[in-house]
Amino acid sequence: MILPSSPVLGRCRDLQINIQAMTDWISKVQLPSGQIPWSPGGKTDPWDHVESAMGLTIGGRYDLARRAFQWLAGHQLDDGSWYCSYRNEQVEDRTRDANMSAYIAVGLYHYYLVTNDLEFIVKMWPTVHRAIQFVVSMQAAGGEIYWAVSPGGKKDRMALLTGSSSILMSMKCALALAALLNQSLPGWLSAAKKLSKTIATRPHRFNMTKARFAMDWFYPVLCGAVKGEAAQRRIAKGWKKFVIMNLGVKCVSDHPWVTIAESAELVLALVAMGNRLLAHIIYDWICAHRFSDGTFWCGFTFPDMKRWPEEKITWTNAVVMLAADALFELTPANCIFNHDFWEKQPWQNHFDRNNKA
Repeated sequence: MILPSSPVLGRCRDLQINIQAMTDWISKVQLPSGQIPWSPGGKTDPWDHVESAMGLTIGGRYDLARRAFQWLAGHQLDDGSWYCSYRNEQVEDRTRDANMSAYIAVGLYHYYLVTNDLEFIVKMWPTVHRAIQFVVSMQAAGGEIYWAVSPGGKKDRMALLTGSSSILMSMKCALALAALLNQSLPGWLSAAKKLSKTIATRPHRFNMTKARFAMDWFYPVLCGAVKGEAAQRRIAKGWKKFVIMNLGVKCVSDHPWVTIAESAELVLALVAMGNRLLAHIIYDWICAHRFSDGTFWCGFTFPDMKRWPEEKITWTNAVVMLAADALFELTPANCIFNHDFWEKQPWQNHFDRNNKA
């Protein structure tokens, strides 16, 4: 199959960023096996591995993105999950995290939207199917998703709002992939509906000690569980808590540390809900925080503006690329988080009805 060339690389000057440099960095860090660590010699976790693969897709390195997904297929466990972290092809943490195991669906649907490579989706479908079956098996009666299975095999019955929100996005992408393959999976749809309603209306079902993290603030919007006026109210309520004017988004409300990834993800959430003006403002703030080669910092402290940590992080650069795509519509996958896009899905009205309860 002949895949389209990337439409992105010729527009870097307009974007204020160097997508070629970020793509080159991710590809340089990727191991021959396809595994993408955080940084050279660093750990790999399945979620950030997928995020980095999405960056490769935006940068037109479809061959390397496929290799990343194939690495996941080769390391999937019998129950459909993956271990939490690996280093140099060795398992480092044998916890099996539901959110990390689900995110492959987002990466593959993103890849499909850019490439229309249905042949590769067909090859990867058994991997996605097993992953989502594992996630569904982790759902509590209240709709939330338990976060992990311990190394000893015990299900940890704690639910995280950020993780469950990300899982909802993964389940939506998995349902979209299933539709491409004419697969009917009513159990998945039912599970996703319950999860969406719980995220939107039952915050007490989640570990609220994590509310100090910015992702707990905007991920329910990013995944589409909270939309419209409710999304506007949620973003407005947390704005002063997490946003530092002219700098970006604090990772944690009580720490003076702005992170590029959280700032870029807020851009994605703002675009998703239709507030492109604020999204552009945040995007402009973070574009200054780059190394001399055009790759992005992980974060910095304030007011001293000290870069921390010093490492260049693969997935940080990937999420900046996703934010640029959302704002400037560089690839056909620019819409993947947009609420309007998902409302066009034939099963989306089920989510809307449930979330009004």
